[in-house]
Amino acid sequence: MRARVSDAVSYVLPIRSTDAQTSDELRAYIEWIAARADVIVVDGSAEPIFAAHDREWGALVTHIPPAPDLVSPMGKVGGVLTGLRFAQHERVIIADDDVRYDERSLAQVADALATAHVVRPQNYFQPFPWHARWDTSRMLLNRLTGGDWPGTLGVRRSVLEATRGYDGSVMFENLELVRTVLAAGGREAVLRGAYVLRRPSTTQHFWGQRVRQAYDEIARPARFAVQLAILPLVIALAVTRHWLAIAALAAALVIAAEIGRRLDGGARGFPPSTPLFAPLWTAERAVCIWLALGSKIFLGGVPYRGTILRHAATPMRVLRRRHSAARATAPHRSA
Repeated sequence: MRARVSDAVSYVLPIRSTDAQTSDELRAYIEWIAARADVIVVDGSAEPIFAAHDREWGALVTHIPPAPDLVSPMGKVGGVLTGLRFAQHERVIIADDDVRYDERSLAQVADALATAHVVRPQNYFQPFPWHARWDTSRMLLNRLTGGDWPGTLGVRRSVLEATRGYDGSVMFENLELVRTVLAAGGREAVLRGAYVLRRPSTTQHFWGQRVRQAYDEIARPARFAVQLAILPLVIALAVTRHWLAIAALAAALVIAAEIGRRLDGGARGFPPSTPLFAPLWTAERAVCIWLALGSKIFLGGVPYRGTILRHAATPMRVLRRRHSAARATAPHRSA
């Protein structure tokens, strides 16, 4: 039986696979979401794999390749913009292939799109290997500082149509999308209490993301500066043997993460052990932020799939100038 609210939602799933056969779990999820929304799978896989996917679940969804005129260094963006062309509804949910909505979270995001133009729900991992607990501590700290950045967003199609999409040559593509909507006069809703399950990556993929995730912070100069300051501070405290200060800093991070875990019912989805990883994640970021800076200085950007992405995201002042015409005509009415 379909969820009442999500009947008027399109669901865009950009994928690119090296495996011709999807997992039983992903296929079951595609069947589930296809019964509740207008689903567009934009498949950037090679032709034999694309054909195999089409045979496997193409009858359930609109299954298409990325449009040639929308190909971009950040391939996901081209997939999203292609999917928007085929979306039947104003309310659109964009999700990575490791994201799993349920009835409640689907309805929460759809409802929020009635009054907001872009929506950020909250991911949580399941199952919980060690690196998912590590990454969850990042989520918990982010919940205290403007909200987390999940692998899924809700957006009004008309706003991105007015801006002719968003830049696919930046690393932090979700921030670019949100900033583009805001620059065009849209409103953002951060739903810390809308919990959307996400399957954890492999350990290899987790390690491969460390510097790239740190590079994203170049787009947010204040956060970037604070994170750059952590390593010199800890080194200075260690050299002067201020061990209690270092311990107090670690304890403060655990307490902050625990506060983030408890906000908006998060204790139900985030295990009690995850705040303990906050000092470890902060130590990782304190090192990787300097590696990201070095990548910017010496490579001109961050390596990504055989190319160099130079920009983390476009500054808001640039986007406001770029989309001034869209802002004048932005749809402020409810969907």
